[in-house]
Amino acid sequence: MTNSSLPRPAASEFEPYYQKYVALVPDGDLVSVLATQIDATLTLLAGLDETQANHRYAPDKWTVKQVIEHMIDVERVMAYRAFRFSRADATDLPGFEENDYARAGRATHLRLADLATAFAHMRTTTIDLFAAMDETMGARGGTANGASVTARALGYIIAGHERHHVGILKERYL
Repeated sequence: MTNSSLPRPAASEFEPYYQKYVALVPDGDLVSVLATQIDATLTLLAGLDETQANHRYAPDKWTVKQVIEHMIDVERVMAYRAFRFSRADATDLPGFEENDYARAGRATHLRLADLATAFAHMRTTTIDLFAAMDETMGARGGTANGASVTARALGYIIAGHERHHVGILKERYL
């Protein structure tokens, strides 16, 4: 697998809301960052038992398992968007409501180990997607949820979203 040479996206390549995620991505090769996150996240999850994985830090907040399922859901959606846009597909893509996905998901019925495996599989697929992109493909964009975004920006959003939620897990759950 080759390393992607996708440069950090300009602020004009994504909605301002996503700046908080893009800013969390360290400098360097995007594919390497995505790969490093697998081990770090799996190590964090391996230290938890099922009781900890079912913990909520407040009554109206997600469990650790639901946070992990949310990370997987968002990565699936964002990677799909990046795939479509990188292939010059100009079809407008719909948005999604994360809370609806969480309510419809099965995280609380799954073992944490199974969610960790699903995260690793999803991330491996995401790495394959971005490793195969060249700069031209990464610069291609489209409209998702009514907003313009490039394929490479979606890669940085995926990496930053993971860092954001792992930070929340460390700060509020563990």
